[in-house]
Amino acid sequence: MRLLHTSDWHLGRAFHRVNMLGAQAAFIGHLVDTVREREVDAVVVSGDVYDRAVPPLAAVELYDDVLHRLADLGVPTVMISGNHDSARRLGVGAGLIGRAGIHLRTEAARCGEAVVLADDHGDVAFYGLPYLEPALVKDEFAVEKAGHEQVLAAAMERVRADLADRPAGTRSVVLAHAFVTGGAPSDSERDITVGGVAAVPAGVFDGVDYVALGHLHGSQVISERVRYSGSPLPYSFSEADHRKSMWLIDLAADGAVSAERLDCPVPRPLARIRGDLEELLADASLARHEESWVEATLTDAVRPDDPMARLTERFPHTLSLLFDPRRTETEPDASYAERLKGRDDHEIAEDFVTHVRGTGPDEDERTVLRAAFDAVRTDAFENEVHEREGAR
Repeated sequence: MRLLHTSDWHLGRAFHRVNMLGAQAAFIGHLVDTVREREVDAVVVSGDVYDRAVPPLAAVELYDDVLHRLADLGVPTVMISGNHDSARRLGVGAGLIGRAGIHLRTEAARCGEAVVLADDHGDVAFYGLPYLEPALVKDEFAVEKAGHEQVLAAAMERVRADLADRPAGTRSVVLAHAFVTGGAPSDSERDITVGGVAAVPAGVFDGVDYVALGHLHGSQVISERVRYSGSPLPYSFSEADHRKSMWLIDLAADGAVSAERLDCPVPRPLARIRGDLEELLADASLARHEESWVEATLTDAVRPDDPMARLTERFPHTLSLLFDPRRTETEPDASYAERLKGRDDHEIAEDFVTHVRGTGPDEDERTVLRAAFDAVRTDAFENEVHEREGAR
């Protein structure tokens, strides 16, 4: 069976001030063409279909368009909700849509329910594990600790139990939206650390033939059977080195996996340039970036006049301007913001305790701090969910 694995469309999202709807429509066209030309048997979409819970009308229309086009091709599609989606909204009409071959899995309670497709070698069972926020699904899975690893492990127990009741030789595919250990994040993914450590070991997914992951925006191979497709378009300059693509997966009769990486159309390359303004304007080696979307970091000791206007004369698609002035040995150490860069809230709180009393927190105090931050984040997440549903 031939699968096309994609995820993280983020329909409705902009890239800095650039409307990406046209690029997203071009990707959808490319996806449909690929399904037809490469004779794909099933499409799997591993979450973050939309960029926010209440997407703009144009994004909904594009989503509607791709569903119709895939249904017209007669190619089954299995799709899950991600942490950016409203699971309830995305799942509206799932039963009816399923009759057209578009199978939506947005409910935690349905993790163990397979979508069964068949080829010449027998059945392939697809299991959709939508984004599982630990604080909201811990009761559904009856876990003692509300953590990402615990709820995903419980969901996979249901998958394995269902698979065990199926005929011998049934192949299996799991769709999941999660941060798996070994994956490399970028700046454009929403934090999912509510409920403790976000990363889960790949071993959670043992026992299935292929795991189609979503959430991280870079295409990555965790193992031969566990892969991220990545987002089809860039959504932050941290993705400047990404190769935007989808996975074409061939699942053999014995469950063996072979994979081919298919490039996605990107409207412009991304470039990050750095240096004094005059150097950037004169450097001949930067000519290759003149039609790119550019993030420029200026290192001038004194901020120059009208830097954006001057940059866009040479690099008309400059979207982000940062300042990192050179410092001399006599100048003070890095700014407060620079000292905090890369540190999470818990680490900052521990540093504050150390600064105030001269010694850092002990293990019991660290536990209290961690629980307090988790409680605040959980409350914020639940409030966001309530606001989403209240807008219905």
